[in-house]
Amino acid sequence: MAKEITKRDENYSKWYNEIIQRAELAEHSAVRGCMVIKPTGFAVWEAMKAELDRMFKETGHVNAYFPLFIPKSFLSKEAEHVEGFATECAVVTHHRLMVDPNGKGMVVDPSARLEEELIVRPTSETIIWNTYKDWITSYRDLPLLINQWANVVRWELRTRMFLRTAEFLWQEGHTAHATQEEAEDEAKMILDIYAKFAEEYMAMPVVKGVKTANERFAGALETYTIEALMQDGKALQSGTSHFLGQNFAKAFEVKYMTKENKEEYVWATSWGVSTRLMGGLIMTHSDDAGLVLPPKLAPTQVVIIPIPKPNEEIDAVAFKIMADLKAKGVSVKYDQDTTKRPGFKFAEHEMKGIPVRLGIGKRDLEKGVVEVARRDTKEKSSQPVEGIEDYIVNLLDEIQKNLFNRALAYRTAHTTEVDTWDEFKSVLEEKGGFISAHWDGTTETELKIKELTKASIRCIALDRKEEKGKCVLTGNPSEGRVLFAKAY
Repeated sequence: MAKEITKRDENYSKWYNEIIQRAELAEHSAVRGCMVIKPTGFAVWEAMKAELDRMFKETGHVNAYFPLFIPKSFLSKEAEHVEGFATECAVVTHHRLMVDPNGKGMVVDPSARLEEELIVRPTSETIIWNTYKDWITSYRDLPLLINQWANVVRWELRTRMFLRTAEFLWQEGHTAHATQEEAEDEAKMILDIYAKFAEEYMAMPVVKGVKTANERFAGALETYTIEALMQDGKALQSGTSHFLGQNFAKAFEVKYMTKENKEEYVWATSWGVSTRLMGGLIMTHSDDAGLVLPPKLAPTQVVIIPIPKPNEEIDAVAFKIMADLKAKGVSVKYDQDTTKRPGFKFAEHEMKGIPVRLGIGKRDLEKGVVEVARRDTKEKSSQPVEGIEDYIVNLLDEIQKNLFNRALAYRTAHTTEVDTWDEFKSVLEEKGGFISAHWDGTTETELKIKELTKASIRCIALDRKEEKGKCVLTGNPSEGRVLFAKAY
């Protein structure tokens, strides 16, 4: 039997890394800070991508693709934007290698230096807005609703698989609108899509909010966010949607002619979620036995295991169940590996987070039943073979709801209102989670709190109650509570 993984309460970080390794989601690559996403992990990402892509297209967005390389001069056109990404940029300076004259392999050819250095995209606002100036001339060209699925590079010094890597996968939407109101509505609509996806598909409850000026995306006038709470009491920024105003339109001279023949700058948004969602999925639901996947995103929703091994009688029942489940839209696998014992298979599929396991043995068949084990609660029961497909469909729905409710209960239990600085520090250290506290609205106070406690303002919740009070640190007047937490 394989060695058990580290318990969450012993070493949460080690537990997280071991789940990624043992569930075969990803592994470190030969390139520092980068990862190889293995087939199991990529299948989960593909399921996420498919649902999000469908949701985007239902709201009128279309996909395109833009270059990986961005001329360095483009980044200089929007000062705040380039400042926000300058320390994370990877730069291409040459276009050719040559044999080292000293016989030490290959070296950069000094004569092949690029006339203008290229940035490996950390995000695509600049290259896209340079393109949009040729696409947009009239009000008839608006709104322009473009999304791309791509990889980006941000040269992180401290990395963690899925959560923060030098290269990661994501989608980034970039839209252009005729009016400020349309652009703001777009940014808020995308936030709602992200929240709906997180809660209905990932079974991960989120708080919708707006970032403080200090935490905004570089170059944005407003950043909307969904924030989730992980099982170690830390927050995870899980998706952001930005209202960019006319900053990029002005930087790249993107104008349109109105119906009144007046030239105006367009209004912009950008928005994205990334493979960071994979980290959120792991840390929201998984347990000390391994990965736990919500059924709506599980590549394999049901696994059938013959006990002790396949034979004609078991095969016949298993294939019939498989056909009935597939007809109901359920993804199912029959584990016919004869080299592994049932107990090993149980542990293996439990580690990989498959939501439902069916065990079929000789005694089960004599009784006309199969053993059903659900991954979320580990409960087992015997169910009649007749009609098992309907039972499984309902069970998958129940598991999906239970995972969400369980995560929501955890968040509720770990969201605490405090009114004093001593309370703030005590809750943060002893309990963690979201802390709802008054803040005086200044960046100076925000940064001081982070310096003293490592807790940041995750968001100003969109549904917060309006409540005047006194800042938890300075005692200065506050217009309302904000959510603090230590975060990934």
